[in-house]
Amino acid sequence: MQSYHTKQRLQMSYKHLSLEERHYIELSMKNEKKLTEIAAELERSQSTISREVRRNRGQRGYRHKQANRMA
Repeated sequence: MQSYHTKQRLQMSYKHLSLEERHYIELSMKNEKKLTEIAAELERSQSTISREVRRNRGQRGYRHKQANRMA
């Protein structure tokens, strides 16, 4: 019998952001869209988008090609 935590891990499905999604994030941010709007349009959680932007924002802002190379 599996424990509750084991079942939870089996149900989670992790999917990396694609280059196209990262490009969409960059363009949307340049058009001053909120992260919650971007997340809804990509059907991703707001925390996923927030983490992506926080991890990959440089001096010139979020750049999708650089973010994709770092992934």
